Amino acid sequence: MKTIEYYMGLPYRLEIIRDVAEGGFVASFPELKGCITCGETVEAVAANAEDCKREWLTAALEEGYEIPEPATDGEYSGQFKLRIPKSLHKSLAEHSRQEGISMNQYCLYLLTKNDAERPRINP
Repeated sequence: MKTIEYYMGLPYRLEIIRDVAEGGFVASFPELKGCITCGETVEAVAANAEDCKREWLTAALEEGYEIPEPATDGEYSGQFKLRIPKSLHKSLAEHSRQEGISMNQYCLYLLTKNDAERPRINP
């Protein structure tokens, strides 16, 4: 049986965002649904997050809930297949030629730019 120390040692992803409405910061572990805390400073919210994670994991173990393990980069190949309309394919090819880069590089640029601008919402 896996212990609290086992789960505490796993590299769960910690997200910290500024709480514009209330002030301070909010921290969450996206893989641990509902494991959320807050703090006045980044340092305080990071410390609170570790306490929150321990309490969340302890309760999950006591209640017999399934505890997800963190996703690893090894689960992602860095490749995926995408089917797009011919008109979009043509447009992307033309724009990448204008930029003097491959269509693959151009699409990576567009995806990265769009992803970086997207607000983060915890699942």
